[in-house]
Amino acid sequence: MKEKAYRSILKTISWRTVGTLDTVIIAYFITGDLTMAASIGSIELFTKMLLYYFHERVWNKISVGKEKEPEYQI
Repeated sequence: MKEKAYRSILKTISWRTVGTLDTVIIAYFITGDLTMAASIGSIELFTKMLLYYFHERVWNKISVGKEKEPEYQI
């Protein structure tokens, strides 16, 4: 089954939301400064979304672990 690009975009956004919240929480515990934690989270939000999107698209082209769907004839 081939995934469309917009599916990768939706997965990217949902995953980065979770990941960024995690980063902000960790940064807050380390720095004790909510402004600094939010700054760190906002920077990594964009860089990691971009990296994840391209990572996902490359993996979509790799056949490892995929099974071919049977073709049904009518």
